[in-house]
Amino acid sequence: MRLAGRVALVAGGAGSMGSAVARLFATEGAAICVADMDKGRAEEVAKEIAESGGRAVAAELDVCQPEQWDEAVAAAEKAFGHLDLMANLSGSNYRVSFDEQTVEMWRHMIDVNLTGCFIGIKAVVPAMRRAGRGVLLHVGSLASIRQGAGSPAYGVSKVGLVALTRSAAASYAQDQIRAVLISPGHVDTNFIRGNAEHSPNDWATSIDNPDNYERRRESTPLGRLCEPEDIAKTFLFAASDDASMITGSMLTVDGGAAL
Repeated sequence: MRLAGRVALVAGGAGSMGSAVARLFATEGAAICVADMDKGRAEEVAKEIAESGGRAVAAELDVCQPEQWDEAVAAAEKAFGHLDLMANLSGSNYRVSFDEQTVEMWRHMIDVNLTGCFIGIKAVVPAMRRAGRGVLLHVGSLASIRQGAGSPAYGVSKVGLVALTRSAAASYAQDQIRAVLISPGHVDTNFIRGNAEHSPNDWATSIDNPDNYERRRESTPLGRLCEPEDIAKTFLFAASDDASMITGSMLTVDGGAAL
């Protein structure tokens, strides 16, 4: 029970990695506010947690909307009395070339992947101050480490999270609030397998295409794609007292893909 007595808001909590984080945090004793644009799916995840003996509520959250962040924080505090963990696993990507990426795509990815994280920090820090402690966790990417030729906005947003994490860590250390960035490698999730408005995929980009899957697997020295549970375990470590002296840092979970 490494998170006993903690309350966590998990943004993007209906997604593959977000729901894995929410479930694991609940197993380790935390009460969870599962927040996602897909309110119905967030409610399903919260119900699964409750049926497994945990405590969870659901909230609708568009991470680009400050008022929805405020409502999610209020829902967590109303249900559980305080809030001292935030894990933001929301994200967006359009897998196109630099030439094909439009200004609208650029703005959307920067808004979701970077500005939404800034808004979220601003929303949760007052609650963490009230609680007397806190941990701010965000999801980075291989793109936080190195850039490819395509989707420039995605890479810029993920590099920006490195600076945002360091800035938040320096700004709130006196409040006993830590900030950690967890950067996954190739993770077998709906984000790179399915087709969604926030992350479009077709046969040319989806890992449903065996060639794409194998290309990602071969680029991972440990020989397999990460699973959502691999990422959730690192979020758990970063959230727990085991990481009490880790702040402003990036933890890479990639099977060696960034080497």
